[in-house]
Amino acid sequence: MDKAKQEAGYRAADQVRDGMIIGIGTGSTVLYAMERISERIREEKLAVAGVPTSYQAAYRAVEMGIMLTSLDAHPKLDLAIDGADQIDPAKRMIKGRGAAHLREKCVADAAETFIVVVDDSKCVSILDGPVPIEVLPFACMPVIKRINDLGGSALIRNGSGKDGPVISDNGNFILDCTFGEIRSPEELEQNIANVPGVVESGLFTRYTGKTMVIVGAKKS
Repeated sequence: MDKAKQEAGYRAADQVRDGMIIGIGTGSTVLYAMERISERIREEKLAVAGVPTSYQAAYRAVEMGIMLTSLDAHPKLDLAIDGADQIDPAKRMIKGRGAAHLREKCVADAAETFIVVVDDSKCVSILDGPVPIEVLPFACMPVIKRINDLGGSALIRNGSGKDGPVISDNGNFILDCTFGEIRSPEELEQNIANVPGVVESGLFTRYTGKTMVIVGAKKS
């Protein structure tokens, strides 16, 4: 699986051109893209700047010699590279296992091209995985009730190195919400967005027209 992730990440990194401003996603497959970009910076003197979607992505970029910038400085990006937890044939996705989907969606929206790197285990015919939802702590319980009204089941994501809820880079809670098979991801994304207290969901359905999917091939 790591070989497939590496292959996908390297292929995405090779789409980067000199002078580009790029979005840098969060996750293990994007890490391989960052490694390849860093290599190209050293070997080809590639000049790029990246907008990271999380503190983790920012720290990694600094370690790898990738210059950082922001959406304030560059509200339009040439491309963004990110992963997905699930993706269907229509290029609709569930993202947010790393709790960075709010910033990832901001970066995807700003990018001219959205490159999604996955291994084939992430490709599904129908989205059915848990949908992460970032919520204001103040409204957590009302949001859980509204998710139940929408036919879902929501759990507060708890930390694995700390007691209590996971806190996003934006200071909010994360709910993991199951809905079973999601037959209309667009409708569900909108219905979740309409709930007061929801900051953003991990359903990505609005960017299919500019999405390029790179599926890594597992090497023997």
